Formats: sequence, C-alpha cells, structure tokens
Amino acid sequence: MSALLIKNIKQLVQVREEGRFPVRGKDMAKLPSIGNAWILIKHGIIEDFGSMDDCPEEPKAVIDATGKLVLPTWCDSHTHLVFADTREEEFVGRIKGLSYEQIAAAGGGILNSAKKLAGKSEDELIASATERLNEIMHLGTGAVEIKSGYGLSVEGELKMLRVIKHLKENHPLTIKATFLGAHAIPAEYKQNREEYIRLIIEEILPVIAEEQLADYIDVFCETNYYTPAETSRILEAGIKHGLKPKIHVNQFTSIGGIQVGIQHNAISVDHLEVMTEQDKSDLANSNIIPTVLPSCSFFLGIPYAPARELIEANLPLCLASDYNPGSTPSGNVPFVLSLACLKMKLLPEEAINAVTINGAFAMELQHELGSITKGKKANLIITKPINSINNIPYRFGSDLIEDVLIEGYSRKKN
Repeated sequence: MSALLIKNIKQLVQVREEGRFPVRGKDMAKLPSIGNAWILIKHGIIEDFGSMDDCPEEPKAVIDATGKLVLPTWCDSHTHLVFADTREEEFVGRIKGLSYEQIAAAGGGILNSAKKLAGKSEDELIASATERLNEIMHLGTGAVEIKSGYGLSVEGELKMLRVIKHLKENHPLTIKATFLGAHAIPAEYKQNREEYIRLIIEEILPVIAEEQLADYIDVFCETNYYTPAETSRILEAGIKHGLKPKIHVNQFTSIGGIQVGIQHNAISVDHLEVMTEQDKSDLANSNIIPTVLPSCSFFLGIPYAPARELIEANLPLCLASDYNPGSTPSGNVPFVLSLACLKMKLLPEEAINAVTINGAFAMELQHELGSITKGKKANLIITKPINSINNIPYRFGSDLIEDVLIEGYSRKKN
C-alpha cells in the first residue's frame, strides 16, 4: 500500500509541529486538534493532513472515519513485559494482607520472577513476550520500552536483552531496550552485594556494548535494593558503555535517587509515589522527565504519585503502564489514562499528552512518534464513534478502539 487517506475524521487529535522539548506545566492542558479532518499516509509516514474543506483527491485506499477520532498511538516508556510467568499467588497473598515488601522478603517479588526466568529458553520468552506485545498493540500502544531485570545473573540478564533485541528486530512496534540488572540483589549475593555489582559493571556491561543490546541503563534505587552511591556507580559504568540513565526512584521511600538522576542527566526518573518537598524542588530545576505509573499504585494499594503537583511545578509529566508480573500485570494504557484522571486528578488532555508526546520524549522517539506531525510514522489509533476525547478515560474498561495502524498498516485484532 503506497497511499492511504483517512477522511471525515470527527477530530484529529494531537496535531503539532515537531518540537524540541516535551510539553510541560500549563501547556499539558492543551491538546491541539482539527475538527472534520483528513490525514494522508504514504509509505507508512504521515504525508499531510488538514480540514475536509481542502481534502485531496482520494487514492485507492480510503478509510471513512465519520464520527470517529484519530490520534497518535500510545508511547509506553516503562515496562517489564519480558517475563517467564505470572505471579498471581502473590496477588492472593496481598489480598490476605501481605505487603509487597513482606512478599519480597519471603522470596517472592523480583527474585520469584528471576527464578522462573532461569528455567525458560529464549524461544519461550520470545513467544510469550510477542503475545503481550500484540495485546498492547491492539490496545493502542505503538512504541514501548522493555527492561531486563528478571535475570539477575550474567546469563539471565544477557538472555533477556537478547530476547528484547529479537523483538525489536521482528515485531512491528517500535521498541527501546533498558538494562536493569540492578533490579534486586540476587539471593546468592545477599551477603556479598559488591560481587554482584562487580558482575554488572565488569562482565555484563561490556557484552551489552559489544552486542548493542540496550539503549538505556536503569537501577532500582530504593530501601532494601540499591543505595544512591551504588546507583551512581552503576549508572556511571553504563554511561561509559554508551547507555543513557533512567532510574526507578521513590516507590516506597525517598533516599536520594532523584538527586542521583539529576547528577547523571537521566532521561527520566520513574515511580515517584513518595516525594519530599526537596525532591519536588530539585526535579523542578532539572530537565528530567518525571514518569508516573498509576496502575502500579492501583494494583499494590500504595499512594499515587503527586502528578498534579508535578504539572503545577511546570514539569513535563509522563505516564506509563509499568507492565510486569508482580506489581502491574497489565499494559492497558486506556486504563492508565482513567486512573490518572480519577486518582491523580489529571485532565484528559494532560493525561493524553503524558502518554503520547511526552512518552515519546521519554524514549527519545520524539522525531518519529507521539504526535500528528508531517514526516512522523503513521502509528495511529482510530476510535469507534465517540463524543470526544474525554470518553477514553471516562469509559474505563470499554474498548473504544476500532483500529490501530502501525506505519500505516492495520493491526486490528480479528
């Protein structure tokens, strides 16, 4: 298919000239759009768009979007969707009153996923992850970041990253890879954590660089996981091998992870459920993208990140799913939007900006995705007939997506 015209679009949403910076502060409440619009796609790229008053001559391939909205696909910048198996036994444990920390201390949590992953082959992991990628694609995601972190050994981490590389090269979604070997301390290194950190720095990172297995490096900087000093060492080692930092910070406690991220020019700091006034002030004076994960808070029953305060501090808020088997077993971004509006008090426009254009910036994909912009990939959501963009977060649990185009091709679930 060389050309595709979508015409009679009720509202073409997130129409922007290409910008150098993510959308921040008060501007996040603005979602530029064109009513009664058309968009022309050629060779998988957005060629042009405008009002139906000046619709071009129709090519052979035409979609009539009467009553429907068209918007860019979601850019989900924080997931762990390569994993060996689900952890519903921990879900039941939480229902019975156990906390995330108690489950982890008993051998559950990240260490549980690492144990399961050790017994799986690359082919098995590729097959299960492909199913999850197809699932989120049908829910409107067009780009996704995937972290390692369930290997927790030289062999396991490299296996995960090779799986992600295979997915990058063989799945239609745009994928970014993150090395998160410092996700937890493996049980066998509990009394010698320095040796595991040495393995990360001296044995895993050189192979990642040689095989080009990752774009980013991440560390879980949190009480009972990695200290700020350890985080700094690991990030510096990753930077030397060409990996840019992202950090898990402030999920349960504030121990200085945000400040480490600022010192190392991290692309984003993610989670942020627990923040001090100093954390907020420091972040407001940085260029880092704060990324919040409301479905994690929903699933674990922990506080929601202060997203409203971050926007009011003129920060470029990003939303992501945190799809993983332990704390967010879902990559459903429309539900993330609903939670952001209901529990974090974001306007629908703010939430959509956070998971389209700002999500693209959080993966350094702003030149390719995240907005309706000439020259960007035609990764588009076509909704079912709905009243307005507000319907997407309002009608939580409803499937309002009629079709998903990835580089101009329909990926609709049959």
